[in-house]
Amino acid sequence: MAAGKSNPKGQAWFCTTGLPSDIVIEVDEMSFHLHKFPLMSKSRKLHQLITEQESNPITASKQEEAENEIEEEEEVTCHVSLPDLPGGSETFEMIAKFCYGVKMELSSSNVAPLRCAGQYLEMTEEYAEDNLISKTERFLSQSVCKSLKESIKALKSCENIMSFAESLGIIQTCIDSIASRAASADPALFGWPVTEGSSTSNQSLWNGIETGLRRKNAKNAESHSWTEDLSLLSLPLFKRLISEMKSRDLSGDVVESCLMFYAKKHIPGISRSTRKQSSSITLPSESEQRELLETVIANLPLQKSNSAASTTATRFLFGLLRAANILNASESCRSTLERKIGSQLDQAMLDDLLIPSYSYLNETLYDVDCVERILGHFLDGIRSEENQDNTGRSPPLMLVGKLIDGYLSEIASDANLKPDKFYNLAITLPDQARLFDDGLYRAVDIYLKAHPWIPEAEREKICGIMDCQKLTLEACTHAAQNERLPLRAVVQVLFFEQLQLRHAIAGTLIAAEALPQEPGRASGIRQEEETGEEEVVGAEVSSSVTWRAAVRENQVLRLDMDSMRTRVHQLERECSTMKKVIEKIDKKGPVGGGWRESLTRKFGCKFKTQVCDSHEQTVVEARKGRHHHHRQ
Repeated sequence: MAAGKSNPKGQAWFCTTGLPSDIVIEVDEMSFHLHKFPLMSKSRKLHQLITEQESNPITASKQEEAENEIEEEEEVTCHVSLPDLPGGSETFEMIAKFCYGVKMELSSSNVAPLRCAGQYLEMTEEYAEDNLISKTERFLSQSVCKSLKESIKALKSCENIMSFAESLGIIQTCIDSIASRAASADPALFGWPVTEGSSTSNQSLWNGIETGLRRKNAKNAESHSWTEDLSLLSLPLFKRLISEMKSRDLSGDVVESCLMFYAKKHIPGISRSTRKQSSSITLPSESEQRELLETVIANLPLQKSNSAASTTATRFLFGLLRAANILNASESCRSTLERKIGSQLDQAMLDDLLIPSYSYLNETLYDVDCVERILGHFLDGIRSEENQDNTGRSPPLMLVGKLIDGYLSEIASDANLKPDKFYNLAITLPDQARLFDDGLYRAVDIYLKAHPWIPEAEREKICGIMDCQKLTLEACTHAAQNERLPLRAVVQVLFFEQLQLRHAIAGTLIAAEALPQEPGRASGIRQEEETGEEEVVGAEVSSSVTWRAAVRENQVLRLDMDSMRTRVHQLERECSTMKKVIEKIDKKGPVGGGWRESLTRKFGCKFKTQVCDSHEQTVVEARKGRHHHHRQ
């Protein structure tokens, strides 16, 4: 049908029908050597332009210039220029083939430019039957708008013909199609993220039969495929699409997933897996990245992310926050993002909280002020939930308590971290956030080790954030020999350790005294319920055996309790003597590390140094095991 040939201005396109060309159409840098009749039969605009050319012959100078651009044997009588044709030379080449009767392959990527070019050339149904406008309109409605992915491709093709596509309503048609089909999609398909290659898992087939797992993975892959396609849109089109999605009350997970893929595509460094960008990728400028970032944050749903994917979603939000700090985003933008993160802080990881301090005003390595603000937003949400449903200790609060204790331990080694900053962050959490204070004690110990120059008053204030009554026995034994702790803190630890032993002994004695009554009560109930004489005799025999066993166990238990009571009295005497020794040492002068060694030599106290995780259930089990060891 056609062949390409170079000319001084660009490329030439020739119709290979055997007849010499009688018209040249110039589009962009391409010259199309065609024939008048096929073009005039389909396009009203070309018919008018050619008619005007024939009624007003070109001047001799223009004729000579035209003859120099073509082959000598050709007799060109008409020149037409179409500088504003939508889609350019590529689109006009398809239109030329259509005018010559060549079958045209329509697709979601070329139908919008062809529809706009058809409107520009006035290729209407009134002018010629089965013309270009009717063909493209049919394809748009029957093929493109029936598919989510094809609608996205068609919308993408409108970026270079925005004014034409907007005037014809093509952009709004594609946006409506995408939003409506995204609204009808299953929200469960929008997880974060899909494991690559899962559709070919061996578990997806059983004896060659496809299982539900494989079909589910295929649906997940399809959903992520079209959300990734959205990331190829220009920012103006993407903003319009997101606005339309939100106006239709789409699921927050769907909107958030679209925003995530778009941000990861255009803002480097948000995802740890994509921090090393390929050198061939052209990144937007810093101002464009800032505009894009603020658009993403402004459209984030306010509600908490879906629990099935909230950990990944929260990590993505922290990535946005780091990018906002680097790009110097607006204060309102960062505040909105911090409030969103605070609503789901219980799903964060310790690594997420380690936000570098990018401002020269902050001396610390990490942005502690930012974490403190995020924690405040989380606690505001917890208080509002407690007002609605007073259930006491909530699991999210416990998770955040463990998270903040870990964060305190991480930042405690920073030499520039002021005592007040450390203290204020530690006391922000309520008492219900910690079952035990072992994690807090570990953070305090690290801080005192990294800041040996702070005065005694500050050291006592730092230790005041711990509740010695909430330290486990393992933490108490570690603290009792910790030379970094002030003397007042050590005395409190020893006192509450003794108190724990007393409560443990008292509870064991009460349980032992109540034990013999149980078999007798059970025997009485059994005698009232049984009516046969043999059953009564059997019950009495069984009761007698049980009674003797309980008596023997009680005797052994009382011996153990006597031994433990004696040990407690010894501990009380040792503690009293220890206080007197400490008071004498205080009167003599400054106390160094030697007083602890003297106590160790005097009383023979040997302590273990292991500190348990204060938030783990194993702490309770360890305490039970310790009591059992004392009884033995």
